[in-house]
Amino acid sequence: MDTASVCVAPARSGSTAADARRDTRAFLDGLLPPVTSEAAGTVLLVVSELVTNALRHAGGTWTLELTAHPDGIEVAVHDPSPQAPRLRTPDLSGGTGGFGWPLVNRLARTTAVTPEPSGGKKVSALLPR
Repeated sequence: MDTASVCVAPARSGSTAADARRDTRAFLDGLLPPVTSEAAGTVLLVVSELVTNALRHAGGTWTLELTAHPDGIEVAVHDPSPQAPRLRTPDLSGGTGGFGWPLVNRLARTTAVTPEPSGGKKVSALLPR
């Protein structure tokens, strides 16, 4: 299998994590060989968490980039905030979150936060295929 990549920009202002999951599912469904259902679920969860973080903490503007490698799927979310995600104590009372970034780090083989030349950042996670 060669590397396959797609850049998924939000279709409209106010795009949601559900929109990102829909587009991710379409990308995953088109891959050959297909990814396992467990791997697809993990990719969808990481997409949801990274896009939700961009919506909550980076002004709501984001671009999703998905790349399929022979042995992994890379999920990258670009947003305009220079602030890197940070590990914090999760709010067990349900008010402010704090679960997403630790979850992404547990599920991914690697994660990276890369400053963008034009400002903002790219948050990426490499997941098993």
